[in-house]
Amino acid sequence: MDFELSDEQQQLKKTVQDFAEEEIIPVAKEYDREEKYPWEVVEKAAENGLLAPQIPLDYGGAGYEVLDTAIIVEELFAADPGIGLCLCSTGFGTEAIIEYGTEEQKEEYLAPIATGDAICGAAISEPDTGSDVSSVSTRAEKDGDEWVINGNKMWITNGSVGDFFVVLCKTDPDAEGRYNGFSQIIVESDRDGFEADKITGKLGIRASDTAELILDDVRVPEENLVGTEGMGFLQQMQFFDETRTGVAAQGVGIAKGAAERALEYAQEREQFGRPIGDFQAIQHKLADMHTNVEAARNLTYKSAWSVDNADGQLTKLASMAKEYASRVAVENANECVQIHGGSGYVDDFDAERFFRDAKITQIYEGTTEIQKMIIARELQGKGF
Repeated sequence: MDFELSDEQQQLKKTVQDFAEEEIIPVAKEYDREEKYPWEVVEKAAENGLLAPQIPLDYGGAGYEVLDTAIIVEELFAADPGIGLCLCSTGFGTEAIIEYGTEEQKEEYLAPIATGDAICGAAISEPDTGSDVSSVSTRAEKDGDEWVINGNKMWITNGSVGDFFVVLCKTDPDAEGRYNGFSQIIVESDRDGFEADKITGKLGIRASDTAELILDDVRVPEENLVGTEGMGFLQQMQFFDETRTGVAAQGVGIAKGAAERALEYAQEREQFGRPIGDFQAIQHKLADMHTNVEAARNLTYKSAWSVDNADGQLTKLASMAKEYASRVAVENANECVQIHGGSGYVDDFDAERFFRDAKITQIYEGTTEIQKMIIARELQGKGF
């Protein structure tokens, strides 16, 4: 059993760390405070080949596997979760195109993502639909050689900055079976009837764009259908093992960033004539925080390796990694604030931003409660 990263992976990790140190950390507070999308950082990330690493080489991407991508995500989120999410989500939704798209769709939509010339989003959640994806009500009806789409999508990452979205729609309301009759359709944001309403005032990840999408008789050509008509829900489920492993890597990054900042502060801050890191209470916190990071990282990397190698434990491990790493992210961010004391309650330090940013990892891509339900069902052989 080998726990060492390859030379290439170690170099990749170092490249991302250097980029984050130079391009992300100095501006992170500004983008968070202004709730502003970091276009300049995205452009620089594209120049360094750090956008949408999962896009295959044939379409201009890096062709990285899930484990490589997890390494990138961890380091980006350790620098700043808000900007980190912007950089690792420019290709969110392209998984469906990579796996099920036609050659024409791949050539048209994938290459611009890799070069930073376009941004994609996955439009699944709705105002009344969160964890229960099968209750999606957005309708797509055939009219000649076009799809006519009506509905609302909520909490959509890249919603007001995205160039196109892979939208989960109900295309056959009479289909038998709870999970049948759904399809995934590409919708460009410049279509008539498409509107994005940016959501502001978020607790955290404020640099990342989130919006409500309104689709009012939006027409797209029939060739925008991704994969097989009526199989969109089942197709979508195939990617949760990968995307939830990605959120686990986000949690590891947040936990790592919080632990590193807590350690640095504990070595610098003095009370009673010595650094607070000399006190046992603080030492125990630091020990727990760094142990948490190692444990979460190993579980996340195992999940990533399992997705890459399809070893049969995919769903259970992905949910375990997502649940545990997000919990560790919240715990470490909380302890980071505690170690900073009053300084952790203001934005002079990164502690308060990590505290706010950490919580989302327990909510999106399936809440903590959903992950535990999935794990228990997998243990009993019941599936979803």
